[in-house]
Amino acid sequence: MFTPLIAPVGPVTGGALWFIFRDNQILVHTSPAGTGVPVCADPAELGVVTVRRQYLGTLGGQHSFSAEVAADTLVPDSLSWSGLRGLFGLLDDTVFALAGRAVQIMDWDRSHQYCGRCGTPTGASTTERARLCPACGQLHYPRIAPVVMALVRDGDRLLLARSPRFAPGMYSALAGFVEAGEGLEQSLAREVREEVGVEIANPRYFSSQSWPFPHSLMIAFNCDHAGGEIRVDPSEIESAQWFSVDSLPDLPNPISIARRLIDATVAAIRSERRSPPSAQD
Repeated sequence: MFTPLIAPVGPVTGGALWFIFRDNQILVHTSPAGTGVPVCADPAELGVVTVRRQYLGTLGGQHSFSAEVAADTLVPDSLSWSGLRGLFGLLDDTVFALAGRAVQIMDWDRSHQYCGRCGTPTGASTTERARLCPACGQLHYPRIAPVVMALVRDGDRLLLARSPRFAPGMYSALAGFVEAGEGLEQSLAREVREEVGVEIANPRYFSSQSWPFPHSLMIAFNCDHAGGEIRVDPSEIESAQWFSVDSLPDLPNPISIARRLIDATVAAIRSERRSPPSAQD
């Protein structure tokens, strides 16, 4: 179990997990036993000099840190740099999730070295995950952008769309950032209406996922089609279609909440087919 902390409780002894980043690439080791992040008391043991570092907390009692190194940092042949997405399924799931937390905290710490209000150099708060301006007292917390995701259903059909940024042939659920002053349900209806011209009803919370690409909290909903024909906004969506659950296009990687949302809804629809309502219903 991971316990988030801003400073170690007592001395750091033994090997700690180090999530070390060069830009947005993470340092890993790969062997016949698998892929993992370095475990050591300090990156200096690896010949690596860090630009900055942050304490994350403990994972199963083991200390963990995030750190950043300069872009020209060389590492031993036993280690290599990797994009975080490419490590899904290679790292332990809990370690992968902690790596996502680490890259967000590292990037936040790097980009808040100066106060956005008055320009004074900031320092780390000793009581919470924040950077404090000593001049004006402004606290700067890690930035999280809420994103709503809608999987619209009409009977046995699902409304899926693709962005020009997607891999060829891949479709997913609709999603967009929550705007200032909106509730989640308001944002959900607005995003679907703006992107594909469809009205929705009966939004039902599915699940959420921290998504470090970058700094997002994905909040996923099922909802029902309440009217309207598809009218794609070409500035955001390349294509949108109704798909039968028996003829789905390529879908997102299982790492994503979008895939879990789609898979769970498809399973529910197929279960409904196997269990038709009784005459009394």
